[in-house]
Amino acid sequence: MADFRTFFAKAKHIVIISGAGVSAESGVPTFRGAGGYWRKWQAQDLATPQAFAHNPSRVWEFYHYRREVVRTKEPNPGHLAIAECEARLGRQGRRVMVITQNIDELHRKAGTKNLLEIHGSLFKTRCTSCGVVAENYKSPICPALSGTGAPEPETQEARIPVEKLPRCCGGIILSHLAWLSLPLQPQIYLNLCKPRVHCSVLALQVGTSSVVYPAAMFAPQVSARGVPVAEFNMETTPATNRFRFHFQGPCGSTLPEALARHENETVS
Repeated sequence: MADFRTFFAKAKHIVIISGAGVSAESGVPTFRGAGGYWRKWQAQDLATPQAFAHNPSRVWEFYHYRREVVRTKEPNPGHLAIAECEARLGRQGRRVMVITQNIDELHRKAGTKNLLEIHGSLFKTRCTSCGVVAENYKSPICPALSGTGAPEPETQEARIPVEKLPRCCGGIILSHLAWLSLPLQPQIYLNLCKPRVHCSVLALQVGTSSVVYPAAMFAPQVSARGVPVAEFNMETTPATNRFRFHFQGPCGSTLPEALARHENETVS
């Protein structure tokens, strides 16, 4: 930690790549690994255009459940440490950029400003007809979804008629998220994420196991260029041995210590 803090104190550009492990500490389900099911389906069974085309009612129940769960969650000390660090270093003329795979907006809720939500947000929708993207925090998002979405395997599906699902200009709307079966929009990766990662002088990979692409490429790429990378995670990952630092444990415990004000903080 002392070695990391030396690098941190001098870093002018810092990129933080965050994943589901950060939000899991706030009680947000990850839907990955053992037990990561909603009813009898995993997220990858539902978060695809094919699943939505086949059964939009089921997919909307799944996302309605996730929206309602996330509405009850608050940022944890890991989120807050990142937001405080960004604000503090910004006043020193230093820059922190957060690139998150999470769709729960907890980084935003914690106060992070320089934020790229590369997989989208549960609280944005896109119309399948006119393409309009809009924020939507209604609970429920439409009357027909009220009381639906229970995750228990034996729960009976609501089988909501398509015309009663959330709609815009006559077309059905869906959550504005990156489908798991499709690549990210090229402009998101090429024009936003990649340049910010490559200009950093310190990178943090937080709460992610480096298995979801393209975000999984970012930290290994900058590490290969000689940029120090610090991994904060509950366990080791496939990329751990490529990184200079690895801090094992809850991000809510390790990040506040790592990102706290340093008596020797300077702009390099």
